[in-house]
Amino acid sequence: MLTRKLPLLIDAQGIHWSNQRLISVGTQLCLLLLSVVLLSNVIITLGERRLQEDWATQRYSELQAVGTLIADKVSFQQFRTQMFAKSELLNRYLNIPNIERQDKLKSNWQVITKNIPELLDIALFDPQGSFKFATTDEFSHDPLPPSLLGGSRNMGGNEIYTSPLEFSPINGKLEPYLYQLAWLENPDQSIRGYLVTYNSMSKMLKSIKPAYSSTESPLLMLDTQGLVYAGADSRPSLKRVPDTMGGSLKQSYPALWRKMAMSNFGQFHGDNATFVYLKVELTTQYETRREYFLVSYVRNDDIAANFSQWRSILIGGATVLTFLASMLIILSHSYRLEQRSRQYSIELSNSLFHRDVGSIIVNDKNRVISANQMAAQLLALPNDDLLDRSLQRILHLEDEDYSLIMNQLQQKNEWKGEFDAGSESQAKLIAHIKTQHTPDKKNQYLLITFEDVTELKKAQAEANLNQLLNESAVATALITADGTLQRTNTAFDEQIQLKECSSKKLTEILDHNLGNKWSQILQQIILQGSWKGQVLCSPNSVESACLQATLKGNLDSSGDIEYIVCTFEQATPKASMHDSGDLVPHRTTILVNLRDLDSYFKSLTEYSRDHSSLLLIDITAESMLSHMSDIGQLESRQKEVEIQLLRELPTGYQMSHWQLGKLIIILPGTDADNAHHFAIKSMGSLNDMGLGEGICMGIAAYQDNQSLEQYLSNAEVALKRAKQTGEQRICQAFTRLN
Repeated sequence: MLTRKLPLLIDAQGIHWSNQRLISVGTQLCLLLLSVVLLSNVIITLGERRLQEDWATQRYSELQAVGTLIADKVSFQQFRTQMFAKSELLNRYLNIPNIERQDKLKSNWQVITKNIPELLDIALFDPQGSFKFATTDEFSHDPLPPSLLGGSRNMGGNEIYTSPLEFSPINGKLEPYLYQLAWLENPDQSIRGYLVTYNSMSKMLKSIKPAYSSTESPLLMLDTQGLVYAGADSRPSLKRVPDTMGGSLKQSYPALWRKMAMSNFGQFHGDNATFVYLKVELTTQYETRREYFLVSYVRNDDIAANFSQWRSILIGGATVLTFLASMLIILSHSYRLEQRSRQYSIELSNSLFHRDVGSIIVNDKNRVISANQMAAQLLALPNDDLLDRSLQRILHLEDEDYSLIMNQLQQKNEWKGEFDAGSESQAKLIAHIKTQHTPDKKNQYLLITFEDVTELKKAQAEANLNQLLNESAVATALITADGTLQRTNTAFDEQIQLKECSSKKLTEILDHNLGNKWSQILQQIILQGSWKGQVLCSPNSVESACLQATLKGNLDSSGDIEYIVCTFEQATPKASMHDSGDLVPHRTTILVNLRDLDSYFKSLTEYSRDHSSLLLIDITAESMLSHMSDIGQLESRQKEVEIQLLRELPTGYQMSHWQLGKLIIILPGTDADNAHHFAIKSMGSLNDMGLGEGICMGIAAYQDNQSLEQYLSNAEVALKRAKQTGEQRICQAFTRLN
């Protein structure tokens, strides 16, 4: 709250506006208004120009895309015509023409034309260029031009002739089309006949239209003489642009046509619209080029209508910005006056209380108006930040608790209670609130003192922990991650006879095997939350019976072990603790990242690590990952492989994820030969389950002083070789020389 409107102890603490201050505020507001008006005009002017440039750039890119797609479709149609010319049914008919083969060929063509919308008709002509038969009767089927027949032609063989665009009435409507002609030749290059396919340009454009930016964008196609072949049916039509097929832009809009005739692409700004045009080449043939113009336009009224929204937004934004900036100017001046008022209040309040107890003064609006240095120190806030804060925020109270305090102050004029200071140290404070009145008795304020009781609370918490431990009938101990004892109860002391032990580490008090396997136990506690197993008491125990130990970890926010709660109960001893595997149970957990695997690897004994091998498995089949949708299939396959491997994974071996489609297995105490036998056995098991397709394995043996990254790098080299060996798919590299 920047403007002080709260009751004050004395009038001198209030805010006073001078004439000089008022003149300064008025001048700044006038300069702000003038600057906003000028800046808005500049932004609107630049915005109109930018909108025009962006539209032209976007439309030109769209025309390029459409032109490329049309050329690609024409090229594909040539390829398709060539395939029709080489079809087996056509060759059979040409070899032995008869009615049955002709009907079968026409039936096949009709199926093709029904499934390809842009393919209007397929026709066959004899060697003299005369029409024989076709799939439909939509075209006149006049004899072919003499320039395409016999020895007078300039093309032949596998070449396809593409005609210029022409019109044909289909279903009472002019349809722009082009036809492609393939020469059917005998081995001696004599003519067997001619195959002609007719393709609709309008349907071709409709198939390309979804890739165009908008269905509302007009698109016209014209030849080099200005005749319109497509796009004339766009509604509403534009003045001076032909609205019928075959209309001439050259006659209706000469200025635009002169601009188009002088260049292959560009822009034209007319009276009622802006045009963008691009010349495209459908195909290049011997002495013939098929070039056409693609034209798009936008009405000037549409551009103005689109920018009117931005104009409104800019004007509205400028208005809001002017209002906010005006408020900021006024509030900044008020803030400066408030700061001066606060400084005077601080000096006044500090003279009221200079004690070693933290004290603050709160006005009748429950806002802090003064605080001494001790209060700021106890609340862990600078003195300036503490001022003008609400009492509820300082005491960190919910609305319900705060209401109860206010009700008690109204009834008894006093309240005393405990709260959390809210600092990093989480200090505990006791607040004593008393109601005081101003000298004129019209207003009241609160005087609050604070007392730090953090140490008292810590002592109470320690006593509570000790009481919880001592009340349990089960031997219980609280230790840190390194095994150091923190708390023990009476049952633990009596059972373990701790007074007779000089060591304070649980790993040294109990059987030495617990200390040897301590790193593995910590790893299991991190992964599974607890560890259970039998341990033998030290010789100092009253009896040599086994103890069933349960270790449950308490993790901190970073995921590391902070404390471990240990409980011990009498249990029947097992025949051999080392053989039973209680200390290191069978590992069926798959480690999810390389960091956990590195911790496991470092926790191995020196002998197990020096005589270990590493198996890297790639389960990605060749047919997978051809598309992003195959990732789910690969994950499902990986789970199946993991389950199968875990069923037969020997005790002590550890599996881990590495990458999607790749698994790691560490084989402690296993030489290269045994690792190879294990890989062969695993591969056979996967093959029996139908999961062996595409699986490759790379084996590496441990080298002295080798890190897990180097170990894994050697196995990866072996895996690459395994992918190149063919059927075996298992390779071994970097084995020891001894």
